[in-house]
Amino acid sequence: MIRNRMTLAVATVLLGSVAMVGCKKEEPVVTTPPPASTPAPAPTPAPASVNVTAVDLGTAIGADGRVSAPATTFGVNDTVYVSVSTDGTASGNALTARFSFQDGQEVAKDTRTLSTSGPAVTEFHTSKPDGWPVGNYKVEVSLDGNVVQTREYSVQ
Repeated sequence: MIRNRMTLAVATVLLGSVAMVGCKKEEPVVTTPPPASTPAPAPTPAPASVNVTAVDLGTAIGADGRVSAPATTFGVNDTVYVSVSTDGTASGNALTARFSFQDGQEVAKDTRTLSTSGPAVTEFHTSKPDGWPVGNYKVEVSLDGNVVQTREYSVQ
């Protein structure tokens, strides 16, 4: 009889252990996805330590990039030259000339990347082989997207 009680006790303990293991809740497996690879940001130009010191308009330009025939009135078949003088250090900064007609319509736009140390001159120009409409125009000069100088001119 003692043996039966002992067997019964062992069997009860074993059945209880099996029942406990069988009732154990499974923990959800949480996996963290690897971080999405993001492309490296595009390099930004260094803050401009260059300044636009002069913007000149004319009908001709010299070998040095400076306007040699200043003008603010142009003929319908003229090429409009813009000479932008800068001073300072630039490395990858964008210098832009945006030409527009009296209603604000853009007629030309050109951007140059500056790499200078000291005074420099950058030349822009625009022409229209079939002739400019008569009217008022302007050119906006921007440095890294910020308008720094504007010049108005007319075509007669």
